[in-house]
Amino acid sequence: MAIDAQTVNANAQTASNASSISNRMATSKATMADSTETFLALMTAQLKNQDPLQPVDSSQFTQQIVQMTGVEQQLLTNDLLAALVGMNDGGLSSSVGMIGKDVTTQSAAGQLTDGKVKFDFTLPRSAATLKLEVVNASGVTVATLDPADLNGKGAHAVTWDGKNSAGGKQPDGGLYTLKVTAADAAGGAIASTGTSTATGRATAVSQENGVNVVTVNGRKIPITDIISIAEPVTATANNDTSGESAENPAEAA
Repeated sequence: MAIDAQTVNANAQTASNASSISNRMATSKATMADSTETFLALMTAQLKNQDPLQPVDSSQFTQQIVQMTGVEQQLLTNDLLAALVGMNDGGLSSSVGMIGKDVTTQSAAGQLTDGKVKFDFTLPRSAATLKLEVVNASGVTVATLDPADLNGKGAHAVTWDGKNSAGGKQPDGGLYTLKVTAADAAGGAIASTGTSTATGRATAVSQENGVNVVTVNGRKIPITDIISIAEPVTATANNDTSGESAENPAEAA
C-alpha cells in the first residue's frame, strides 16, 4: 500500500524553511560578533582619549554593555527555539514513521549497490550526438556509457554495471553521477542533467546540520530527495496442506 508523500513534502518544506532561518541566524550571530568587537574597540579608544577633566560617566558604558549582552542572550534563545521547532514541526517526530518503509529517492548522485546504479536523464529535443559519462565523487570519469538509441527527445533511463573503462569492477558503496553531453545537428548544446533513482528500506531518521535525513541502504539522504514511500511487500504464506496430507496416508486416514 503506497503512502501519500504530501506530508513528507510538507515536512521537507518546513525543514528547508528551518534551514533558511538557521542561515539567517548564523549571519546575525556573525554580525553581532563583529559589532561586539567594534563596540569594545571604540569604548577602549574613547577611554584612552577622553578628557581627564570631564571623564565619561561609567554608568553609560555599563548600560551599553548590558544592551549588547541582552542581544547575545536573545540570539541564544533563538537557537534554542529553532532546535525545538526542528524536533517537532516537520522534524524527527513526523519523519520517524518512514522507518521500516520502502522509500524511493531521486538525487544527483547514485550509490553503487549490488554492482549497479540506475540513472535517468531527459532531453528537451532530439540530439545528433550524445555522450554519457559516469563520474565518481572525486570528479573523475570512470566509465563512458553507450547511449545506443537514447538520443531521442524525452525521458531516458540507463543502468551502469559498475565497471570502469578498463573493465574493472568498482566496489559497492561509492557515489557516482551521470554527466550528459548532447548537441543537435547544428552543433548547439542541449542542456540535460542526470539523476539517480533508487529504492531501499528506511532504517533511521536523523537531523544533520538542521536538515532531516533518512538512512537508506546505509546512506543518509535528505528527505527532500524522497519521491515516494510504500509499505514493504511481504510474501503471502502458503496455507495449502493438501500435498502434505497426500504424502502422509496415516494422517489422512
